Amino acid sequence: MTSPLAAPVRLTQYARGGGCACKIPPGELETVLAGLAGPVSAAGDGEPLLLGGDDGDDAAVLRVGDGRAVVSTVDFFTPVVDDAYDWGRIAACNALSDVYAVGGEPVMAVNLLAWPRDALPWEVAREVLRGGRDMAALAGCPIAGGHSIDDAEPKYGLAVTGIADPDRLLRLDAGRPGVPLSLTKPLGLGVLNARHKATGEVFADAVDTMTTLNAEAGRLALERDIGCATDVTGFGLLGHLYKLARASGVTAVVDSSAVPYLDGARAAVRDGFVPGGSRRNLAWVSPHTDFGRIAEEERLLLADAQTSGGLLVAGELPGAPVVGELVGRGRHTLIVR
Repeated sequence: MTSPLAAPVRLTQYARGGGCACKIPPGELETVLAGLAGPVSAAGDGEPLLLGGDDGDDAAVLRVGDGRAVVSTVDFFTPVVDDAYDWGRIAACNALSDVYAVGGEPVMAVNLLAWPRDALPWEVAREVLRGGRDMAALAGCPIAGGHSIDDAEPKYGLAVTGIADPDRLLRLDAGRPGVPLSLTKPLGLGVLNARHKATGEVFADAVDTMTTLNAEAGRLALERDIGCATDVTGFGLLGHLYKLARASGVTAVVDSSAVPYLDGARAAVRDGFVPGGSRRNLAWVSPHTDFGRIAEEERLLLADAQTSGGLLVAGELPGAPVVGELVGRGRHTLIVR
């Protein structure tokens, strides 16, 4: 009997969107969540919840005493690539990134799986789970069970628990004027994944980027006493930077010529492979951004919805290009030059 995997399965054809580009638009999400977050601790007060409030932090962090904090996050999405094993690795890497983005260390995870059981073979689901397991193992984070449902669209991700030092966190609201901005992975993942979904072209560099853990970047940031960072995922570089600058009460200046891109990203935009999430990101940040003479193509790339992107760190990191700086609050929250 022929194995169901003998014929290639194009997983991206089973979902409307793909990866972090399928997120609810940031403006709509903020409207839904307004006023629902609990109180978050400021420096020196007694609230146990340190991160996870209205600023839209990358993960929730709860002080539990004795110099310890628990980190909790969840992330899942529809297929971003056709290869089942790679999708599992990418989804797990993306979920783990939220822990690194707040200065934590992942210690345990559980699977989240939605599967169209009448449309896709279970052997494909097994490959997705195997990819997630292997990526989590690389991070030293065991996966212990999880939850699954029958769904029309395949979805996969992790709920991750981590630990952190409550006095050494990476926060959105800790940015200060005069600090450089470093980006640890190139942009262009959204447009390349859109091209992959439409044409079947495989971009090995994009897969390598999406399966590179942000563990080292998070560790280096803490070693250098950096206190402000975020990861760049579905809201794009400009969307996540806007949240950071707004939370910190500063203006962020982006040097567009210094931003790194994956090979093929510019061609993908020129050829029209722009996910809807990237366009929604640009529409969200545009009223708060001075773009000067920056062309539409460049704006779309800066707002491109990334999946398992890098860390954006308010400070200098070895090997990471400096793509801008934080300055005193001006008329715009973002300035792109």
